[in-house]
Amino acid sequence: MLITDDELKKLILRTNLTDKDGMGQIEEYIKNSGSNLYEALIEKNIATDEKLGILVSDYLKLPFVVLAKISIPEDVYRIVPERLARKQKVVCFGMDEKGLKLAMTNPKNQPVIDAISRKTNKKVSTYLATERDIVGTFHIYQKDLQTTFNRLIEESTSQPLKDIPIIRIVDLIISYANQDKASDIHLEPQEKDTVVRYRIDGMLHDIFHLPINLHDRIITRIKVLSRLRTDEHLAAQDGKMRFNTEEETIDIRVSILPIVDGEKAVLRLLSTHARQFSLSDLGMSDEDLNKLARAMKKSYGMILSTGPTGSGKSTTIYSILKLINRREKNITTIEDPVEYRIKGVNQINVNPKTSLTFASGLRSILRQDPNIIFVGEIRDMETAGIAVNAALTGHLVVSTLHTNDAATALPRLIDMKVEPFLVASTINIIVAQRLVRKICEMCKTSTDTTLEELYNDFPKGVLEKHFGSEKKFQIYSGPGCKICHMTGFSGRIGVFEMLVVSKEIKRLITEKADADEIVKQAIKEGMSTMLDDGIEKVKKGLTTIEEVLRVTKVETT
Repeated sequence: MLITDDELKKLILRTNLTDKDGMGQIEEYIKNSGSNLYEALIEKNIATDEKLGILVSDYLKLPFVVLAKISIPEDVYRIVPERLARKQKVVCFGMDEKGLKLAMTNPKNQPVIDAISRKTNKKVSTYLATERDIVGTFHIYQKDLQTTFNRLIEESTSQPLKDIPIIRIVDLIISYANQDKASDIHLEPQEKDTVVRYRIDGMLHDIFHLPINLHDRIITRIKVLSRLRTDEHLAAQDGKMRFNTEEETIDIRVSILPIVDGEKAVLRLLSTHARQFSLSDLGMSDEDLNKLARAMKKSYGMILSTGPTGSGKSTTIYSILKLINRREKNITTIEDPVEYRIKGVNQINVNPKTSLTFASGLRSILRQDPNIIFVGEIRDMETAGIAVNAALTGHLVVSTLHTNDAATALPRLIDMKVEPFLVASTINIIVAQRLVRKICEMCKTSTDTTLEELYNDFPKGVLEKHFGSEKKFQIYSGPGCKICHMTGFSGRIGVFEMLVVSKEIKRLITEKADADEIVKQAIKEGMSTMLDDGIEKVKKGLTTIEEVLRVTKVETT
């Protein structure tokens, strides 16, 4: 960081981004979370990464650049070698008759500037860029994976099969997946070859193929790293491993499953960077953030996050836990499994082999004098009953539930034999969410459309609510480019609905009203549905109509 925390603190107060009381809360948060001031300001939704970068650059009178909004030609960014770029956090993003343009986290790093100038024999202009922005740009160095592996194998063809560099191949598969921000790696044996697929932004992509005669050795290498049995080929095995990159250490969950053509491996990458998001980074509107903030300030009751697998519930929950983590609070979690460590939080792994289930673990937690409890998932009647009773007896309980929307979580709990009056008394707020892919900023284009063209996809009333009497408006899409692997999308963002349990909704729950009645009342009280939130993100050019339709079930009548 180019300025000290004290300088940044004065700058934040001077620009009225927060007051002295707010800064005091941020400093308390830093003590508990281990974050620095810059990270804490982002995580507490005081400012975005870009906003802080602009503030610092103005304060230091340095030019500022946002690399995420620039398309950098390959011959330009390769002027700075990848190793130097990663070590010194520097990216060459422009070149003209005046010389090179370098984005740096420290534009005053004269030795690096002089070295690049001497090597290229060109004058150098430096710009400030945030570390997040620069690190997020490093994927541009990625070579074509199929070519890389073909070359590796060709170089080894003169050697015996045992000398083909399997360790190097496995390391490349994982490191390239991490650079591509993949959440999962699939290694699928087929009749003639092995297909390596990455799940990027929720979608599986075939990345490259490897000779089938290498498959067993690759699986063995993964088993060794995960401490699994290498002599077992007919049973499913689960394990975990760690992989070190220059920027971070990645925890990886490993699942091996025997299929017809051999053993399939799926690796879940649990990158620490994936949880370094504030709630606003995740896509929550200011109104929804305020509703959630009020619920988090309560010392008892329940906060529920709902949605299908892969909808971002864990990310939201971890963001909430980081915000409410204070030294005077005892926070204990029971998870299956613990995906990310949070400083100062007691985290427990479910372990069926020792009869440590959600229900039994939750009973034990209640004897540990907790203030806040996170239950990874409410799966059964026993866990639901204990969680509700914990919320009734002065604890704040945070948990997840698999339901389609916020309102259906209420009858779901009642189906688990929790009395309606207990459900009404304990739940503070229900957060329902889905993840949509964000349009790639590098190839984003706009087209004109009319309301009539959207009537086939969305209810007329919903469209008129968001677009009013506008005859024509712009929608955005990405035709695809090298940066987004020709998908037109890069990254994901959440669409949310927040159901606050008001007095009227408590009455409806107690009377066992169905979910439709509860939704109508919640909308009347100001709830935006996931469809509403999705359409707002389409208007802002963050995602496409097709993405919103994909994750929300819409009835046009």
